Amino acid sequence: MARYRRWGRVARRTGPVVCAAVVLLAGCAGGRDGGSPAGDESGGAAAGGRAASPLDNPDGTKPGLAPVTGETDRAAARELIETVPTKGRGPKTGYDREDFGYAWMDTADGVPLARNGCDTRNDLLRRDGQDLRFRSGSDCVVIAMTLADPYTGKTIEWRKQQAAEVQIDHVVPLSYSWQMGASRWSEDKREQLANDVLNLIPVDGPANSAKGDSGPAAWLPPNRSVRCAYAVRFAQVAVKYEMPVTPDDKRMMLTQCGG
Repeated sequence: MARYRRWGRVARRTGPVVCAAVVLLAGCAGGRDGGSPAGDESGGAAAGGRAASPLDNPDGTKPGLAPVTGETDRAAARELIETVPTKGRGPKTGYDREDFGYAWMDTADGVPLARNGCDTRNDLLRRDGQDLRFRSGSDCVVIAMTLADPYTGKTIEWRKQQAAEVQIDHVVPLSYSWQMGASRWSEDKREQLANDVLNLIPVDGPANSAKGDSGPAAWLPPNRSVRCAYAVRFAQVAVKYEMPVTPDDKRMMLTQCGG
């Protein structure tokens, strides 16, 4: 009999079917035009190695964003996305990044890795980077690393002197959350969202800049093989923070996972 493992609000089936499915590179991507999932699974460096599927990483403490492959896992992804409520995007009036706390604070309670003596940005570089080099006398401040970028599939040899080459993406952008209800949240909840490792991924800087505060209907990772995984992560954050997404965003998220 298949087993069920709880993650978030959705039970994920595991067992022999999944074990067989992981060897298949079945597509779960689709273009921004909402087309059917394509067979392009060119995940580049980010698809292998240490990267974890979001279905196996419900708290965000594992590195990377591996593709969601196999029909069983794509069905679990769609089941999660279906639980996300929808509403129209509200005005951006009053939004200020400082309403979510100062950048990369280590004191946001209620999220993994908080109050560990290392700021959120460096926590994430340590989580996702390989071949890490630290500032002299520190086991926190990363000055060089190799990053398998899930958004582009590129391998980035990063040095602190070119800091903007790698940026930390808020999967659900803070201004998006503001328009979807965070303007009425408590300060503590906003600080949690801004520093929650579930909502944060180190990625290629230009790709992150191109995304801006877009939802999935307007922007998806250039690397098609992780688009379903990206939709799952967006949904995981929305579920955790009881946040709706726009109807267009939800439709696009489902499309990426074969819905």
